[in-house]
Amino acid sequence: MASMQPPSASSSPRFCNTGSFMRMPRMDDPKGMDFAVFGIPFDTGSSYRTGSRFGPSAIRHISSMIKPNNVIFEVNILNELTGGDFGDVNIVPGYIEPSYAAITQFMQPLLEAGAVPLGLGGDHAITLAELRAVASQHGKVSLLHFDSHLDLNESVFGQPYNHGTPFRRALEEGLIDPSTSIQLGMRGSLYDPDDFKIAADLGFKVLPAHIMREMGLSAVIEAIQQRVGDTKVFLTFDIDFVDPAYAPGTGTPEVGGFTSWEVLSLVRALKNLHYVGFDIVEVMPGIDQAELTAYLAANIGFEFLSILAFQKKNGLR
Repeated sequence: MASMQPPSASSSPRFCNTGSFMRMPRMDDPKGMDFAVFGIPFDTGSSYRTGSRFGPSAIRHISSMIKPNNVIFEVNILNELTGGDFGDVNIVPGYIEPSYAAITQFMQPLLEAGAVPLGLGGDHAITLAELRAVASQHGKVSLLHFDSHLDLNESVFGQPYNHGTPFRRALEEGLIDPSTSIQLGMRGSLYDPDDFKIAADLGFKVLPAHIMREMGLSAVIEAIQQRVGDTKVFLTFDIDFVDPAYAPGTGTPEVGGFTSWEVLSLVRALKNLHYVGFDIVEVMPGIDQAELTAYLAANIGFEFLSILAFQKKNGLR
């Protein structure tokens, strides 16, 4: 299939035709696709600020600034890969379980066709439904989780499904293997001082932000690689992993996070893992000054696709 490049900004202004990620073609048939970008505009699982339902459209809008060549990986993602934007899941506003069913149903044909999904959220509750779809195709996977919160609560407001509970449910449902999973960047004040111990008791490896700082990024990268190994990996990136100075547009921010450069460095260094899915969640454009948060999220998505392109170019996929 011929490579399909986004239009050049020298002939088509960047503010035109911004309805898809990086102005890629809109797709509806996943056959032969290496990847599939799609939106999950759901924020009913939010516990504080709402508005991340508008995250997918905000990420797509500012992604028109991104060009297809990644100079770090020396790849043009659309020369190496076939894929595009598959639109949004038709979630059910206000109803989490029907929305979960819609997400899983939407993803199944993408996964069956062999496309690696890249979901644009939406609050972090959506990742449970994504993991259900991924596990139905790949079996139990490793979770690579960047966040300022563990999202392992037993319940929130007495309810089992919320953006603070997805990975407790995923563990209970046998969707993820905690022995090869790792959670990174957790910080801030807690209601339960034993949260990190609870995560460890459940089998997860947790590297809180302060420990990551003590280790340094090189040691963190090595720890991730050792933990995950050659297992199949789902990478979920909550934008509040980033310090709010760099990503202010999110619902439950925590100070003391990481810079945009550190984030890109971490993601790029993990280029050899066996990814079977990605998502980026908790972008809230209503409070996002100058589109800083959405633009970083779009660039993280670009780096994910660049990794797939790098792997395919070098015979690793």
